[in-house]
Parts: sequence; structure tokens; C-alpha cells
Amino acid sequence: MDKLVVNSPAKINLGLNVIDKRSDGYHNLNTIFYPLKLSDKITLTKSDTFNFDLNNPELLKENLIIKAKELLEKESNKKFNCNIYLEKNIPIGAGLGGGSSNAATTLKSLITLFGLNYSDKELMNFALKLGSDAPFFINPTPSFASSRGEILQNIDLKLQGYILLINPGIHISTKWAFNLITLKNNKIEWSDIPNQINRNNNISEILTNDFEEVVFKEYSEIENIKKKLLDSGAYFSLMTGTGSTVYGLFDDFNKVESIKEEFPKNYFIYIEKL
Repeated sequence: MDKLVVNSPAKINLGLNVIDKRSDGYHNLNTIFYPLKLSDKITLTKSDTFNFDLNNPELLKENLIIKAKELLEKESNKKFNCNIYLEKNIPIGAGLGGGSSNAATTLKSLITLFGLNYSDKELMNFALKLGSDAPFFINPTPSFASSRGEILQNIDLKLQGYILLINPGIHISTKWAFNLITLKNNKIEWSDIPNQINRNNNISEILTNDFEEVVFKEYSEIENIKKKLLDSGAYFSLMTGTGSTVYGLFDDFNKVESIKEEFPKNYFIYIEKL
């Protein structure tokens, strides 16, 4: 095999609660990661040298794809000469996990392209060095996540209807958001959440994102997106990750088509059938 073309998917968070701060500086959290069809595309081609390029030159420096390659080279004591091209479709700094997904997808793709033998568990350990949510993208299926986000438990969950993503182009620093978070000691019975969602129970009072308070206070534009989605008939809406993307879940495609026209044309707007 000399060439590989792979999709690097986005995710949303169904709820995100920060439990406490750890001695290593990270935070323990609870969330549900849910993968989307929205994806970046990564093309890897064997070569005599290494080259990385993408369709957004602003992201060329310190890209996680390069860090993933260098990490795997260090762990395997091998060199991976190839051309990697990233077609970036997922907004950055948007709470959709695009960078972490790129890193994890690159790890998986390099071992396939160069015929290495690593287990998913080993790859997840590598991925954790690149991002707290990166292990999820080694096998991106609906999962309950705890600890930093790397302890994953697959769950039986299938969202219904349509999802509408709205991103106003505001880059949210994850570090900034965590520095301002207020610990609330949320006590949610996460094990029952998938059942409640699958039964179409009202989950708006149960699933919350602790970062909304921090982000909405600083960026009222993001809060207004959520209000507009709920006012337009979304049966659930939440900011994903540390922002700035807000999603709405709808059971009627006509509602989705109608509301999307009310947002500025320079927003990132994406619709997916669930």
C-alpha cells in the first residue's frame, strides 16, 4: 500500500460536567462523546521525504498531525517518509474535536500505511499524549467518557432527527475556559442517560455543559445562538466542548432549513441527518 485516504470525524458532547481539578493540573470530567459524519479528509502517500500541507496555511505550524507522526516515530523507532495532505472542513477552536481527531486518525493511518502492529489500547495511550479527547477518535463510537476524557465506555445510543451546527467563527481557548470554570458538584446518573435519550425523554434539564456559563458571559453571541435554536423548535440544544459551536437537535427538517437562513452568511453552518 502506497496511498491512504481517510476521514477524520468531528464529535459533539452530550453534556459536559467538570468534577474536580487533579493534582497533575488536568480536570476530571463526565461527558458523552457522539461522532458525526462531518469530517476532515487526510491523504497519506509514501515518499522519499516527509512533507505536510493543507488547505488552510494558518494551521501549518505546530499541527497535531505532525506531532502525531513524530510521536509514533519516537515510540516505534522508525521514520515515516510520506506526504500528508489535510483537507480541513471542521472549524478550529470550536469544541468539535477536529485537531484531536486529526491526531488520532494520523496515528491509525500511519500504522496501516507502514504495516505496523499496535493494538487500539496502545494507540489510545499514544493519542492521550496529544489531547485529552484524542483517544476517543481511535474508535469513534458513542461513548461515555470520564477522567480527562480518556476512560471510555461504549454505549448504545442513536440520536434521532437532524443536527444543526452553528459556529460564529469565535476561537475559544480550552486552557482559558478551564481556568475560569466553576466546579458545581453535579450529580447526574450518567448510566441512565442513553436510555432517556433513546426514549426521547426531555433531557434539557439533565444534560448541561458547565462551560456555557463561562463562555456565554464573555461571548453573548454564542448564547444567542442557543436561544435562537431553542426558540425555533430544537428539542435539545447545547454548546459542545468548550465552544464555540452550538448544536440543535430537530425532529423536523423543515425547521432546520428555516432557521439556518436566520444566521449570518459568514457563520459555519452544517446540517446532518442522524
